[in-house]
Amino acid sequence: MSEHMMKVIEVLADSTTSWEDAAQQAVEKASKSVHGIQSIYIKEFEAKVDDNRIVRYRINAKTTLAID
Repeated sequence: MSEHMMKVIEVLADSTTSWEDAAQQAVEKASKSVHGIQSIYIKEFEAKVDDNRIVRYRINAKTTLAID
């Protein structure tokens, strides 16, 4: 069993490029206010469509981080 306590936070992020980029944005933005991010679990994928084209990729993710 791990000696570390872990915390899970839920984050929302979006991108005009891809769901992968939205996930990277979630990690980068979360890391500005928390540290020790260990993993990200994508719960939901969503896309905004305009004129039959995807214009924004959105994710809802759980991010796991170590507690000091």
